[in-house]
Amino acid sequence: MKPLYFSFGLFLSFLFLGCWGGKKKDEGSAEKEIIRMDTTSPLTISPIQHATMVLEWNNITIYVDPVGGRTAFGHHNPPDLILITDIHGDHFDLETLKALDTKKAKIMVPQVVADAMPEAFTPQIDVLNNGDTKERYGITVEAFPMYNLRKEALQFHVKGRGNGYLLNFAEERVYISGDTEDIPEMRALENITKAFVCMNLPYTMTVESAADAVLAFAPKAVYPYHYKGANGYSDVRKFKRLVQNANPEIEVNLLNWYKS
Repeated sequence: MKPLYFSFGLFLSFLFLGCWGGKKKDEGSAEKEIIRMDTTSPLTISPIQHATMVLEWNNITIYVDPVGGRTAFGHHNPPDLILITDIHGDHFDLETLKALDTKKAKIMVPQVVADAMPEAFTPQIDVLNNGDTKERYGITVEAFPMYNLRKEALQFHVKGRGNGYLLNFAEERVYISGDTEDIPEMRALENITKAFVCMNLPYTMTVESAADAVLAFAPKAVYPYHYKGANGYSDVRKFKRLVQNANPEIEVNLLNWYKS
């Protein structure tokens, strides 16, 4: 759509790819977990890498921040819905989108990502700004704020540019944080069933900040993700201890987001 934005996106992609690369294996306990959301339709959670996951519910397949090329999704159905949180290369990878079978997919993105996508994708795109909602396939998606608070990190994620997402279906609410710190909007969340919460420096927040925020909005279950930063992996086991020592009713699930 706009070559200038695309060039800028590519620059940022190279700048931020280093925040999650590497070959050390995470200590997470599973690669795929089935969470029963109701008595008839389970939600299947499949971590792919870093910020990328596949959610499946009621025969609907959702790709979140698809990166890693077509082979990363080889065992999954083609997407019905794609959610992209931000312009950085660990969230938006145009080459992966081109390689995937997306012909039936609706793609929900913030404006900055829409501006970086070729016109061929335009009929599929739903642009959501923070606070916007859109229903697709019986799932109501709300674009949620994600941004930095620390002065030294403000340039990473400016308020209003990217989206976290709230998914509402089957009387459940699933929160995907995107790249953010423990912002007031997160702390004010209510009735969250599953929460995917980032924690990596210098790009997002510390384990302690993430735990404190989770304790404030008290989801039924939380999944730390996006936890590799400039100096390696965040201590997700410490995150689990901090949360469950303070509120043992919150289920903390450690999945394997870094498989190689």
